[in-house]
Amino acid sequence: MNRSPLYDSPFLLGFEHTRVLIERAAKAASEGYPPYNVEDTGEGAVRITLAVAGFSPDQLDVVVEDNQLTVTGKRPADGVASAERAFLHRGIAARGFVRSFVLADGMDVRGAILEHGLLRIDAVRPEPARLVRRIPISVAG
Repeated sequence: MNRSPLYDSPFLLGFEHTRVLIERAAKAASEGYPPYNVEDTGEGAVRITLAVAGFSPDQLDVVVEDNQLTVTGKRPADGVASAERAFLHRGIAARGFVRSFVLADGMDVRGAILEHGLLRIDAVRPEPARLVRRIPISVAG
């Protein structure tokens, strides 16, 4: 990965984490399947809805690790079942997937519900408490 000149500025100390988040977001944006919506549900909450028709709850996995939400769909091997079926048109995707979302610091995923082929994931960002710290000034010498 090329290091952006923006992060080489002497005024941006400790922002390497931001660069990593931007790179993760760029990678996640290049994924195209499954389609999804992101809704603002108010009061700092968001809902991510993924179209996962044909997947059962035991074939889906939702994991949050290091501020990254990853949704994985795994299909069982169709060996025998596919051999017995003759499709005239196969337009419903039958492949597994991995879809990632970068979460802001403090975002909390509250739950996931699968209903009518849509996986809804609700996350909220609680309002942080305002902290004011007075830094003591010591005298050298």
